Amino acid sequence: MAGMKIRKAVIPAAGMGTRFLPATKVMPKEMLPLVDKPLLQYGVEEAVAAGCDEVILITGRGKVTMEDHFDRAPELEASLERRGKLELLEAVREVTRLARIVVTRQSEPLGLGHAVLQAKEIVGDEPFCVILPDDVVTHGEPCMKQMVCAFEKTQSSILGSEIVEGDAIQNYGCLECTVDADDPRLLRVTDMVEKPKPQDAPSQNAIIGRYILTPRIFQLLEELKPGAGGELQLTDAIKALIQYEKVYGYRFKGTRHDAGDKFGFLKATVDFALERDDLGPAFREWLRTRNF
Repeated sequence: MAGMKIRKAVIPAAGMGTRFLPATKVMPKEMLPLVDKPLLQYGVEEAVAAGCDEVILITGRGKVTMEDHFDRAPELEASLERRGKLELLEAVREVTRLARIVVTRQSEPLGLGHAVLQAKEIVGDEPFCVILPDDVVTHGEPCMKQMVCAFEKTQSSILGSEIVEGDAIQNYGCLECTVDADDPRLLRVTDMVEKPKPQDAPSQNAIIGRYILTPRIFQLLEELKPGAGGELQLTDAIKALIQYEKVYGYRFKGTRHDAGDKFGFLKATVDFALERDDLGPAFREWLRTRNF
């Protein structure tokens, strides 16, 4: 298995987005914009930056707008060209050139593990990465690129991780692990605990929505019995994987924005706006005028 490369990314995007209703009644949650770019596009761009040339979207009913976003829009492009809006035209066309987008459906909402399993025939017998678009990570070196570099050394499954202190750990999957002697960001995983009580957490290393997985995970998902909520839990399959292969956590560099709920999404929108050269100064000045 030495020398394996990560060429394919799986982005599960079949959820109903109930936390954002009514906005997500007809618009996929993954298409909600942080300023002017949808969450899904951030995920695809991160996959491409990590070296992936194929992105597999796991979609569901009513999600066709996600496919359309990465397709050509001849009428829009012609209109922008006629009006001389060449910068916007290039931005629209650039989206279509990001990667080869492959779409497959999850017919029923049976959990993250079930969603990943839908990519089995497309991924084939090679390692792949999984990016959950709810988690947007910002850093000069994209999160998945950092993890791919770690994978090239370990040739093992890797779970994105960050330190979560206090009671908040009960909202996450948590790693039981030891720190690698040569790389303090690399964690050898011996077990995983889903949403532990703070006093029972084996560490402060929480799992976030970034994974690199070896193809054995598909066999384990197929053999897995439904877990919490009657769903196939990816965490359960990874726990089984630990019995066969090394699994690592990776403490990525950067800031994670949890855009999966309204409060996190609002915070991410403000942070992204403040970082923009075209919006940041005016937005910062406007914030100063508010009576918070």
